Amino acid sequence: MLRFVSFYRFLGWSFVTGLCGAGILIASFYLYLTPNLPDVEQLRHTQLQIPLRIFSSDDKLIAEFGEKRRSPITIDQVPEKLSQAFIAAEDNRFYEHHGVDIKGLLRAVTQLATSGRIQSGGSTITMQVAKNFFLSREKTFTRKFNEILLALQIEQELSKDEILELYFNKIYLGNRAYGIEAASQVYYGKSVAKLTLAEMAMIAGLPKAPSRYNPIANPSRALIRRNWILDRMLDLGYIDPNQHAAAQETPITAVYHGSSPETEAPYLAEMARKELVDKYGEEAYSEGFNVYLTVNSVLQEAANKAVRKGLEDYDERHGYRGPESKILLDNPFSAESISAKINNMTNYGELVIAVVTGIKDNEATLFTQDYGEIILDYEGVKWARPFISVNRRGTTPKKISDVLQPGDIIRIKKTQDNKNWKLAQTPKVQGTLVSIAPSTGAIKALVGGYDFAQSKYNRALQAERQAGSNFKPFVYLAALEHGSTAATLINDAPIVFEDKNLEASWRPENSSGKFFGPTRLRTALYKSRNLVSIRLLKKTGVRTTRNFVSRFGFNSDALPNDLSLALGSAVMTPLQVATGYSTIANGGYESQPYFIEKIENSKGDIVFQATPTLTPNAIKELALSPPAEPIRTIADIDNNLQEPDVVQLDNIAFREGLSTDPSVLTPSYKEAKSIIDERTIYIMHSILKDVIIRGTGRRAQALRRSDLTGKTGTTNDQKDAWFSGFNTETQTTVWVGFDQPTTLGRREYGATAALPIWIDYMRVALANTPSANMKQPEGIVTVKINTETGALAKAGEKNTIFEIFRKENAPQPEHTPAGNQSVEQPSAVDDIITAEDIF
Repeated sequence: MLRFVSFYRFLGWSFVTGLCGAGILIASFYLYLTPNLPDVEQLRHTQLQIPLRIFSSDDKLIAEFGEKRRSPITIDQVPEKLSQAFIAAEDNRFYEHHGVDIKGLLRAVTQLATSGRIQSGGSTITMQVAKNFFLSREKTFTRKFNEILLALQIEQELSKDEILELYFNKIYLGNRAYGIEAASQVYYGKSVAKLTLAEMAMIAGLPKAPSRYNPIANPSRALIRRNWILDRMLDLGYIDPNQHAAAQETPITAVYHGSSPETEAPYLAEMARKELVDKYGEEAYSEGFNVYLTVNSVLQEAANKAVRKGLEDYDERHGYRGPESKILLDNPFSAESISAKINNMTNYGELVIAVVTGIKDNEATLFTQDYGEIILDYEGVKWARPFISVNRRGTTPKKISDVLQPGDIIRIKKTQDNKNWKLAQTPKVQGTLVSIAPSTGAIKALVGGYDFAQSKYNRALQAERQAGSNFKPFVYLAALEHGSTAATLINDAPIVFEDKNLEASWRPENSSGKFFGPTRLRTALYKSRNLVSIRLLKKTGVRTTRNFVSRFGFNSDALPNDLSLALGSAVMTPLQVATGYSTIANGGYESQPYFIEKIENSKGDIVFQATPTLTPNAIKELALSPPAEPIRTIADIDNNLQEPDVVQLDNIAFREGLSTDPSVLTPSYKEAKSIIDERTIYIMHSILKDVIIRGTGRRAQALRRSDLTGKTGTTNDQKDAWFSGFNTETQTTVWVGFDQPTTLGRREYGATAALPIWIDYMRVALANTPSANMKQPEGIVTVKINTETGALAKAGEKNTIFEIFRKENAPQPEHTPAGNQSVEQPSAVDDIITAEDIF
């Protein structure tokens, strides 16, 4: 008996000793690991990696940049059934334990003991939060113990709802989706609030193994996992039998939804991305910045369509270059075999890749990946006269087989009425469009080329091209500002060279090849007379003109120091040209274009607000607008004093008196400087209206508006075609040309290649807007003059018109002393061109 008691006493002491040893071991682990554990309080201030998103001014997504797709949401935005689905799948005792589920851990230990390997970690949702935010994914006992300790601390610091919110926003759910909102968008293209019960269960099945249970990659496994979760929800009383049965009968509907832009503006998106990376470095891709641009989605889409249509129309005018490639069709051929052969080809614009599979009865049968089989008739190809050269085409095809053969890889597009298809081809010519609000400098739309996928070269900012006659208004403004008038006569006659050898170096002439004698400046500009422009520049002075036009945003160092300046020989970007015209459009005030309106951080705080340069009229309109709500920004303000009463943070100003809280800022602006007499600008508006009414821009009359002004431009050998036009609310510049300068063709001018694009865009931009003419400033007088002499008209004279002048420059009666006369007769001295004038 004594021996039996001693044995049990030994067992008892052994058990106590084991417990003590285990306690000491656990305590040792705790004391060893605890000092190195991160502070759980960090979870309250954690910064999730959220991609950079670019939006239009009307909140349409333009682009998203970043490795991870994530859209954080709050716990009250999560549907109850979705929370229950995750709890059923991952941690059904979530609301009962304090961070660690002992039953789950014991189950994991039993699996390890029986199988010899770790099958499940017994992790609770809280433990997963600890692992995802603070620990690695390695399967070691040390990491597991850290996970347990952190989970216990998290439960002490945070509520269950706070833990769930962190979990729902952090977990990886496959296909670059981090968090349940991103997963909902990726797999179903909608917010979590719109998910069905079956879809909720499908997403809840992903955390265990995002690749294995992915409904797109492994639909059969995903279905089994989904139905198991629905069974668990039924067992736990989260759903009733009817909901369970209906959800289990629902087929898989998940399809990949990429981060599709709602507005196509890739050139602007790239501009914004570069700005953000320059400003914030690589963190720009993960800090969750939302960038709002000045562009409107409707106008941007109109610009895209206008540029593409204009370039495609140009391409058609010069003939069909033949199929992009040819393939040997299998006999019999299959859709799969054809798809494999064209799968790597890139779509451009709205052109669809197609393969000709057969020709019969003057119709071609085409295969397309997106639209299946299509029938193309003769009407869709009759435009396709063969391209011979930029100035020559072959004969009109008589039947469809003259153009297409089986095996041809071609591109097609919808006809204008969107009912039929027609043959198309990817243009080799390129073009840009820049549209600016003249009173603020805000860019309304920008297109950098035919298609960003075809070429990422942003011609609006990077292509330096000769402006041709599009530059002439600035030369004329310099003359008007320095004493000439719209009635000043300049001789339109052949240039007289001091040295006959100079004729071989430079022989300017009008595009028509004709000469028209003494010509008023108004007529010379709206008819774009080259010889008048040269003589006018010589009269004003090259140096004087160069210094003057640099006020409009042109780099004076890039302007030629000779008479070729009159013909637009200077190279400049379309954005620079648009900026210069914006100053003309807004009444003569400096224009500073900008395209980023504001930047928000992931919390919705505004960390950047543009401070545009506003004209006086824009400031008046702003003053009449309802006061805006104060803008909440980061509290740590960089006290960089810009003015006595302004503290500047990037481009946001806090003005004393508006708020006593320096963390509450209101939008600010700069007042634009007047750089030219507004009366001179008013006269230029009047002349440029004549370009539309009776000059080279007459096609713009199709818009049936009385407030349009503009100027065409074409360079030597038709290498560049331009049109810049505006009213006081919208200025738009269009350029068309080849990337490697070569002729567009002898019939291609600004009026034929660029102006139609401008018209198509402005038809949308000006729709339902009131007439916007410049108001006549004080100091302008209207005088009747003789059209042949430019002098004050006499009673009973014929050939008279009314002309506008600055008051001090108006023509006077004949008895007025000659020094006060504004009418200038052509001088023979002005006709002589020297070597210094050219080189």
